[in-house]
Amino acid sequence: MKRVEAVVSPDKLDAVVEAVKKVGVGGITIFEAKGWGKATRMARDAEKSASTPKGFNLKSYVLTVVDDSIVDKVVTAILEAASTGSVGDGKIFIDNLDTAVDIGSGQKGVMAI
Repeated sequence: MKRVEAVVSPDKLDAVVEAVKKVGVGGITIFEAKGWGKATRMARDAEKSASTPKGFNLKSYVLTVVDDSIVDKVVTAILEAASTGSVGDGKIFIDNLDTAVDIGSGQKGVMAI
């Protein structure tokens, strides 16, 4: 199993959600997030002031756990839905996950996701 985490622009969130549904993701968790990175630093250099609170960019954080067999499809779906080709489009992080446990059913592993 893999944990796939994506930090994307909030205006691309709906497209990302629809894209991962189409490739078979069974569930996702979404957080509203603030962060800074290369795009924030570039904006500060260009404008000499930050336009968002305390200089952070607003982002959407998407978390899902998927079977190894579809991780490449999930990554491709997120890239296609979220990328504009610009700095600040976001990041995707992929981690190995030892196991998952469904609290309601007690199922473990892939059956839990």
